[in-house]
Amino acid sequence: MYAMSLSSGLLLLNKPAFAVGVAAAGVILGWPFSILAFLPVTIYSLARRFKQAFFAGAITSLVLLALSLYVDYCYYGRWVSSVLNLLLYNVLGGGESHLYGTEGPLFYLRNGFNNFNLCFVLALLFLAIFPIVRKKYAPELLVVVSPLYIWLGFMSLQPHKEERFLYPIYPLVCVAASAVIDSFPDLFRDKYSPRDSLIVSVSKCIRPAILGLILCASHARTFSLIHGYSAPVEIYKLLEHHEDAGMGSVLCVGSEWHRFPSSFFVPPFISEVRWIDDGFRGLLPLPFNSTLGGTAAAPPYFNNKNKASDQQYLQDLNACTFLVELQLNRPYPTRGSDLSTWEVIAALPYLDRELSPAKYRSFFIPYRWHENNVFGLYKILKRIRN
Repeated sequence: MYAMSLSSGLLLLNKPAFAVGVAAAGVILGWPFSILAFLPVTIYSLARRFKQAFFAGAITSLVLLALSLYVDYCYYGRWVSSVLNLLLYNVLGGGESHLYGTEGPLFYLRNGFNNFNLCFVLALLFLAIFPIVRKKYAPELLVVVSPLYIWLGFMSLQPHKEERFLYPIYPLVCVAASAVIDSFPDLFRDKYSPRDSLIVSVSKCIRPAILGLILCASHARTFSLIHGYSAPVEIYKLLEHHEDAGMGSVLCVGSEWHRFPSSFFVPPFISEVRWIDDGFRGLLPLPFNSTLGGTAAAPPYFNNKNKASDQQYLQDLNACTFLVELQLNRPYPTRGSDLSTWEVIAALPYLDRELSPAKYRSFFIPYRWHENNVFGLYKILKRIRN
């Protein structure tokens, strides 16, 4: 995302060689699949100044690939390219990503509107207004904005979808929407009239109103995310108040594995974070075992199909000192329902998206947001020692 923003800006500043160099850095150091999003800027830069752009991209790529190879050798103990392996593994169908969930073709359109509201709609309208304002923006801005449509189309065709996959084009959404807002008066201006008409003057006044609406909707979305979904981050911080459990405690997580933020939030007295088998059939991280050969080893419990390993789950549930789970209003019991075994030591509200209307859960509307949404409880439970 940062490389896309910088590369696009350099192209608009008429520095195509630097734009290609930054694009190469983004692909190699960032995410190799983003090469698709960088293609328009790269091709246009090569067409403008082939020699300078080619050498800038080639030198940057060679230097960074060599550095990547050396770092990979230091950690893996053999000459291997993680960049190349990543491409081959995914392109040749190595991992079964559908195990981690699939979404329909409209997922990214809905997600884009949730995160950018009217700004996303205006960004998609850029191609529609471009014929009218092409003299003002052509051709550099069209080249810069085009990855927005290419990336959206390509990613929408993939069965497995995640919000983070759109990160590379986030800056382009803002650029395209800004161009559309700036062009409002041009849509109504008479090129043969030296003076602006009333409708042109009104359209100039609409621009700050549109920006204000986007700002308010963005704040409403941010507040909804903070108040509705921050429990998985905040709840783990409360563990530090329960050091009386003693060193070597084990924290267990079941179906909430996908919301576990990071071991950074787990205090030192907890020796392990372990998963409990709640029916998920995909591969999950396991505690790092240095005795197997460190980073140069290929642990036997990993596989190249992303399928679950029996070793990733804790078999003896009595070893769990703490348990994290989400309690929703559902007609089936949870592990924490056994009050003879577990006691609740922390609980925070968590928005139940299945029972909450989309129009109320997506954006924070004062008073209405709390009244119309349904909440569960995100809990940390501690085992009762008899």
